[in-house]
Amino acid sequence: MMIPRCGVPDIINPPPSTEPSSTESKHKKFHMVAHYAFGSNKWPPSKYALTYTFGPGLQVFDLNTLRSVCADAFQKWAEVTSFTFTEAADGASADIVIAFYSGDHGDGKPFDGPGNVLAHGFFPQAGRLHYDADENWSTDPAMDQIDLESVSVHEIGHLLGLYHSTDRESIMYPSLQIGTKKRDLTQDDIDGIHALYPN
Repeated sequence: MMIPRCGVPDIINPPPSTEPSSTESKHKKFHMVAHYAFGSNKWPPSKYALTYTFGPGLQVFDLNTLRSVCADAFQKWAEVTSFTFTEAADGASADIVIAFYSGDHGDGKPFDGPGNVLAHGFFPQAGRLHYDADENWSTDPAMDQIDLESVSVHEIGHLLGLYHSTDRESIMYPSLQIGTKKRDLTQDDIDGIHALYPN
């Protein structure tokens, strides 16, 4: 547990797998397929064109750098789904609000300072992505830094409804080694999002 990780809790004891045979199967809150998992929260088809904006949190990066990193991270998911992601015009409301915060920031999930919890993304349709401002962030990490884009791609997976994966190579694995880049979706991530949003 010393490896920096996502603040979204893991599912420790998932419900037992049973064959769907009754209305019980329609009300399950959690599904696990292969290594990935997802809940019952998802964006409706009418909301596949999502907008995002940057909230009034702490400034860790200049806005243009943050815009570029987030646009790249959203594009990874857009390439394998029917979702589109567009930055909202200044002052307009958005489906997703992105910001850096420190400590207790009013969402019931306070950050813990450097190390351990890096960020958290809320499941649909809450639309919030929060980074811990006290981490040593970078867009090109040295051995003691956290890669902003790697964490962004992971947290966007949560924004779309994916839980954590047990596949250590996947984007949705809950922890990230300091100084590493893990920016590309694996087949496990793609299978997970396709199971949640079948075509």
